[in-house]
Amino acid sequence: MRVVISGSSGLIGGSVVTALRSRGDEVTALVRRPPAAGEARWDPDAGSIDTGVLEAADAVVHLAGAGIGDKRWTPARRREIVSSRVQSTSLLARTLAELSRPPSVLVSASAVGFYGDRGDETLTEESAPGDGFLAELCRAWEDATGPATGAAIRVIRLRSGVVLSAHGGALARQLPLFRLGVGGRLGSGRQWLSWISLPDEVGAVLRALDDPAMAGAVNATAPTPVTNRDFTRALGRVLRRPTVMAVPGLALRIALGPDLASEMVLAGQRVLPTKLTAAGYVFDHPDIDTALGALLAPGA
Repeated sequence: MRVVISGSSGLIGGSVVTALRSRGDEVTALVRRPPAAGEARWDPDAGSIDTGVLEAADAVVHLAGAGIGDKRWTPARRREIVSSRVQSTSLLARTLAELSRPPSVLVSASAVGFYGDRGDETLTEESAPGDGFLAELCRAWEDATGPATGAAIRVIRLRSGVVLSAHGGALARQLPLFRLGVGGRLGSGRQWLSWISLPDEVGAVLRALDDPAMAGAVNATAPTPVTNRDFTRALGRVLRRPTVMAVPGLALRIALGPDLASEMVLAGQRVLPTKLTAAGYVFDHPDIDTALGALLAPGA
């Protein structure tokens, strides 16, 4: 299979590229800088993209976008987050729709932020969208794939949970404090965390590419979401460190900004991977103890 991928330099994208190439697929990465071997140039801000490489592709994986939780949500940062996702997705979907020989499948990233802060409600792909900046972002992000769907391309909108890896992302940022024994729950700890291990996130992308019956929204989350309190306890067990500390919600709002803290850290979604489970996907790490034990094992 010939696959074109955006966001290949990120934690997830780099792992997807490795997995694709290890099984014999031919991968071309879309990059903004002058391309090297195995790369093609695009510039979403300028609306330009190498159509030749897309014309020759069997599939496209779109993972590009500015980090959502990396910086405070100033007005400028919000605009950057939105444009880096919606504008790039729109360019890609419109370009694919106009090709004389479009690829058969587009896997486009989204996130469980689509559902907003929903308390203890159990959420599936059929659940309604929520409220707030993240929910609005995800709706616009997903809607931008519309031209590709209209051109009869099989589109998967992959609503990913928090991707766990010791080498990047949210877990890697927490590890130093937890290893020192000063990690703890965030706020009340009652908010739900819909998570997925990096190997299963990659597995979900590959299944979406390979399964002709899979289309539309697909939740990329482990089948056992946990509360922040239970995640904290599990991480402490694996590291053999106490987790008696707690970070008050007020402190998080001051440190991160009120909106980012409220929507990303103190809010939660209890999301189930209904479509992946129905498709027979077998998770490498179905529960949080198995996941953390594997991800934090020596040499992992």
